[in-house]
Amino acid sequence: MIEIRNIKDTFAEGVDAGWKTVHAGELRRDEILECDVVIVGTGAGGGTAAEILTQAGLDVVLIEEGPLRTTRDFRLDERSAYRDLYQEGAARTTKDGSMIILQGRNVGGSTTVNWTSSFRTPEQTLLHWESVHGIKGMQKEQMAPWFDRMEKRLHIGQWTMPANPNNDVIRRGCEQLGWSWESIPRNVNGCWNLGYCGLGCPTNAKQSMLVTTIPEALKRGARLYHRARAEKIIHDGKHATGVLCLGMRQDGVTSTGVTVTVRARHVLLAGGGINNPGLLLRSEVPDPYRTIGKRTMLHPVNAVFAHFDEKIEPWNGAPQSLYSDHFQWKDGPTGSMGFKIEAVPLQPGLASSLLGGHGEELVSQVQALANTNGLLALCRDGFTEDSPGGTVSLRSDGTATVDYPMTDTLRDGLRRGFLAMAELQFAAGAKEVRPHQLGQPWFTRWDAYKQAIQAMPIEKFQTRLGSAHVMGGCAMGSDPANAVADNNGRYMNLDRLSIMDGSLFPTSIGANPQLSIYGMVARLAAMLAAELKPLPVK
Repeated sequence: MIEIRNIKDTFAEGVDAGWKTVHAGELRRDEILECDVVIVGTGAGGGTAAEILTQAGLDVVLIEEGPLRTTRDFRLDERSAYRDLYQEGAARTTKDGSMIILQGRNVGGSTTVNWTSSFRTPEQTLLHWESVHGIKGMQKEQMAPWFDRMEKRLHIGQWTMPANPNNDVIRRGCEQLGWSWESIPRNVNGCWNLGYCGLGCPTNAKQSMLVTTIPEALKRGARLYHRARAEKIIHDGKHATGVLCLGMRQDGVTSTGVTVTVRARHVLLAGGGINNPGLLLRSEVPDPYRTIGKRTMLHPVNAVFAHFDEKIEPWNGAPQSLYSDHFQWKDGPTGSMGFKIEAVPLQPGLASSLLGGHGEELVSQVQALANTNGLLALCRDGFTEDSPGGTVSLRSDGTATVDYPMTDTLRDGLRRGFLAMAELQFAAGAKEVRPHQLGQPWFTRWDAYKQAIQAMPIEKFQTRLGSAHVMGGCAMGSDPANAVADNNGRYMNLDRLSIMDGSLFPTSIGANPQLSIYGMVARLAAMLAAELKPLPVK
């Protein structure tokens, strides 16, 4: 555990000074609150909306299922951070367990634990949304001022420090092969380049919702209830009128039995692409076309690891600072599945999980970690009929899960990703590479690797898959038969209910999604704020 001293914990100081924050799991009796807007979720969507709505003078209550952890709690300890800061203790998977899903669950959501990569929504994606899904008002020129606003607010810009060796493999390989590559914009201010962004930033450099928009909302009178699970939306079949929440124990799993009822003029969901559909399903809201939970996109990720003679030390430095979109749009939006190549940061605990094996095999993998590079291919799902995304449903205990199919389109994208990543690594000087696939060895020659990958079955539980970008499940669009929300993020079948986060995306976006969420939600929240102007005091 790393000790970092003399860093000011401004959030904790704000709480001490009177910010309205409540640990719902410590309440001893039920509470009933009233407000203008109740926001469920405090990540990229909820945090952005909270600041804009409170700036407009609206009374806001924030509901967060996870814990409140602040600067002094982030000690780069993998043993506790994954358990404490992620959905289901970093053990969330698809329904059948074939794909691991990393999502934040804390005040600040995934913005507290992501790797800071910040991309505007690709123009190709926005054009596809307009032409196929009927989405209006979100073309490149229309979104530009909202992206500008959030980039300035969150210090999003190019990373000027040299890429660490793990990321520099991308540059070296691409230049040898003549492939395109670029640097990744990051939302940091005074970054110490520690490399452990996924465990929470101990220096306040990462401009997450935890240190930016949520403190601003609290300064303006917002109330934050953490360890509060939104159990049901209160409604009469025509209008949403509030949210019923449960106080949660420290394990984050069991309820204390104490309830918090929030009555509001407007309900805003920002709990993410699995939890939002789950809440809507539990609440039995009107859903005539059974669209809730459909088109849930995951940006499925596969990986290739490589050993180099030189030191890589993949745990040090900015986790992601370079990328290649060389294969992203080669066949257009609706052609073969495109993918973005990025680096995988490998802290020892995460590496032990990803590299696989056990006993002596695992020991040898960890001993070689200093010379190991990891690349991932982030697959762009949802753009073709054979890439419909997953479906969210409820388990027997009422919690949400997502079933995600393996299709021929995905198999093809994963196979081409396996080939591209290894070719890049060999071009950068790797002495051996191995796909993240059950039973595959290390390969020392490109021709042997290529032959093996072309013949290798791509199937669940053999191909090791992951996701850190859950999108959709409450897809935005113009056709009620295929969409959950309209162009303004309003739920189509219940008044006074909005959705404002990545669950609105009708496809994946083909890039790390946080800036796409910031820009879209800034636009939607400003529209809502104008509509809900504070009621005059009587």
